[in-house]
Amino acid sequence: MTSDVVDHWLNNKRFAGTSERMSEVTNPATGKVSSVVRLASDADAQQVIAAAADAAPAWGRVSVSARVRIVFKFRELLAGRTRELAEIITSEHGKVIEDAMGEVARGLEVVEFACGIPHLLKGSFSESVSTGINVHSKRQPLGVVGIISPFNFPAMVPMWFYPIAIAAGNAVIVKPSEKAPTALIWIAELWKEAGLPDGVFNVLQGDKVAVDALLDSPDVKSISFVGSTPIAQYVYERASVNGKRVQALGGAKNHMLVLPDADMDLVADSAVNAAFGSAGERCMAISVLVAVGSIADDIIAKIADRVATLRVGDGTLGCDMGPLVTKEHRDKVAAYVQAGVDAGATAVIDGRDVRADGGDDGFWLGPTLFDHVTPDMSIYTDEIFGPVLSVVRVDTYNEGVELINANPYGNGVALFTTDGGAARKFELEVEVGMIGINVPVPVPMAYYSFGGWKNSLFGDTHAHGVEGVNFFTRGKVITSRWADPAVAPSRGLELAFPTME
Repeated sequence: MTSDVVDHWLNNKRFAGTSERMSEVTNPATGKVSSVVRLASDADAQQVIAAAADAAPAWGRVSVSARVRIVFKFRELLAGRTRELAEIITSEHGKVIEDAMGEVARGLEVVEFACGIPHLLKGSFSESVSTGINVHSKRQPLGVVGIISPFNFPAMVPMWFYPIAIAAGNAVIVKPSEKAPTALIWIAELWKEAGLPDGVFNVLQGDKVAVDALLDSPDVKSISFVGSTPIAQYVYERASVNGKRVQALGGAKNHMLVLPDADMDLVADSAVNAAFGSAGERCMAISVLVAVGSIADDIIAKIADRVATLRVGDGTLGCDMGPLVTKEHRDKVAAYVQAGVDAGATAVIDGRDVRADGGDDGFWLGPTLFDHVTPDMSIYTDEIFGPVLSVVRVDTYNEGVELINANPYGNGVALFTTDGGAARKFELEVEVGMIGINVPVPVPMAYYSFGGWKNSLFGDTHAHGVEGVNFFTRGKVITSRWADPAVAPSRGLELAFPTME
């Protein structure tokens, strides 16, 4: 489903707003404009925020069982139409259909987790903590919550947040990327079909104007963001100043540390899959392979053999890897490839030479493999967000861990080894939030939480899992006295600090 103009979504229907600003949406495989998306004015944003604020109190008072029935209905509708959503994702992002299907499947895991939220919203109760006094706790929704979503996972990343937020009783406003805006409108229609009341799920299309409106509005109580580190820091600082809860997930430079005892065929398969899947446009992509000892030549040869079998092209044609999202981004990644060559790295495979199976004007850049990369090169220091894998050679395990820990990012990391002791040591020593042992892309299941350390996360709460439930709710503790009717109700004046006896 695409349309000539991609609207906002307000009160369970499409909303054009008043702004005349538009942004073109392209099909990355053809380079052709497929639609235009509306860019909200501040007045449009305020109208959407007001509708969510009107809806939030009533939705928060709906029983948790009734809320979960709607979430479960949404899950059933989405599970039956994943291919349709995947095709929308491919048409605007460029990733191959199978990759888009996987994105939807991983998002569905969070929806399924949210269906079990009654257990996680349970409070606690302590009877007779003092004479005639009981204490209990409860968790309540925040109200209106904002979600600012990136282009690379237009379905999955918002699903890290809104199923839990909705199940917990909040009203949601999602601001998609202007590059891939259609998936959220399609999802909004599914929420309507599932029976979600007006104003509980809203989509605000736009750019910085829409973002700043969410960051500044006193009616928006929290912000969830995924994107680059500079923007994550901006979102965190501006929203925090305005008194909001913030979980802002930033950039990454994910390493794969390979010990000499590792299964080298598994290493090569994993490196290709993790570096070049989704054209490297993943915050969990492996972009640095750290080879310990004399194993680098063997690994590089095996990776090159596998890359030679990959078919790059239109994601709807059964290819292995699609284009990059825009011409500007393709050119930026290609400039990094040139910078690597200029800095003295060895371009084992240069993706600029790719012959793609797709439109002549598609945003093509093939898998790129560099050897002899050093930590001072821009292809090592910067998050490229493209299909570029750099091999760094080190002599020892300790040197590899020091390299990883010195990096300003701490999103994901992988260790490949057959030594359980080395793996245990690595888990304890590495300063990264998500760790894979012989797993190249360690994205946790929905009942665990997703998020990194250092410059990969601003705020102290990760996405989904129990941390996600706590983020979208706030706790109350109630201390009550119910005196025995046979006993005098007053204990007299007691000006000292109260104690429990």
